[in-house]
Amino acid sequence: MICDICGQDGARIRKVTRTYGRGEDLLVIENIPVVGCPYCGESYMTAQTLHQLEQIKQRRKSLAVERPVEVASFY
Repeated sequence: MICDICGQDGARIRKVTRTYGRGEDLLVIENIPVVGCPYCGESYMTAQTLHQLEQIKQRRKSLAVERPVEVASFY
């Protein structure tokens, strides 16, 4: 895959988990595709991925499944 930042061939897609919001409004989205380039070190999401994330956040009540999650604070 060609990196959109530096133009080198070799960028790879990896899946990440991101959190949005906080407290009672916390939303965890898993398996988000992120493009990472080993040459320039940049990681980015495509416009399509960002658009889909916004749709998921807007439709969270119908798409999200409630699961217990452990939370720790940095000390």
